Amino acid sequence: MNKTQKCLCAAIAFALLLILPFSLPSGAMPDDVKTRLLEEVWEEEEGEDLFARLFTSASAEEQPLTPLPIDFTPGRKPNKEAFTESGYTDASISLQLETREEGGVVWRLAFVQISHPSQLRTATAGSLQSSRVAMISTMAEKNNAVIAMNANYMANNPTKTTFEYRMGKKVRSKNNNLKDMLIIDENGDMNLFIGKDKMKQIAAFQAEGHEIINAFTFGPALVVDGALRTIPKDYGYNPNGPEPRIALGQLDALSYVIVLAEGRVEDTKDGVTQQTLAEFMYNLGCMQAYNFDGGNSATLVYNGGYYQQRSENNERAQSDMIYFATLIDHQE
Repeated sequence: MNKTQKCLCAAIAFALLLILPFSLPSGAMPDDVKTRLLEEVWEEEEGEDLFARLFTSASAEEQPLTPLPIDFTPGRKPNKEAFTESGYTDASISLQLETREEGGVVWRLAFVQISHPSQLRTATAGSLQSSRVAMISTMAEKNNAVIAMNANYMANNPTKTTFEYRMGKKVRSKNNNLKDMLIIDENGDMNLFIGKDKMKQIAAFQAEGHEIINAFTFGPALVVDGALRTIPKDYGYNPNGPEPRIALGQLDALSYVIVLAEGRVEDTKDGVTQQTLAEFMYNLGCMQAYNFDGGNSATLVYNGGYYQQRSENNERAQSDMIYFATLIDHQE
């Protein structure tokens, strides 16, 4: 009998001893018998404070998990033993990986459920104003990512007109009439802003009391409020051509999916169009979905390697990434 079973049996025995005086006739259990039974219970654990340990353990498991700070502090160290070929799970995060092949296109999916909005994070290779770049795999390891994806390479052209925030810090807040914007707020919700009056939309959003935790200018928006978008034919990033592409979608509160459409690798097509990606995200049930930097930038890193067909030699160094972290610190 293991310790857990012993604890359970002891707890049951103790409960019975408490109940018996009320269920048996007076005098049915002499005091010396009750004393002897209690002594046997305690001796089973060789004098350990069994019940204190039992109930303290249960209480500890029910303690709320501490959120991560909204800054560039790395996520807590994940449990190496919890990584499997199909995903990662602990008390604060559930990740399920899936590969699909449709029409010659290989799709990599990562379904993520987190416990707190602070687990959806961003990281940069250097300071917010730096042009420094690094491999997504390097940034993922440095920040203890359970899973990581590239973002929009915000340092690729520092003078470009974009609206960018990272972990609550403003990088720049310029209006871009041509590109859709994504804001992730204090609740971990994805909010998409489209059209030429985006700055007015964002001002109204903030007036409602929302915080901008992370903001991106890239796109296009693929699914908005559960509705499939028709991608403009003149949107940037070769919208109508087959390319490797990557997107982030929100399925529900604190529930997300990362999707990577592979391309330019052996025995596969060159990739997909933006409209095909939008339809794929819509069919997954996304309420919101947004396209990020594709081509050679499209990168999905899991457990120290790539969840895609690529090698270290053809990964593109970039300035920033999006990742999911655990709230439980598994120090070695």
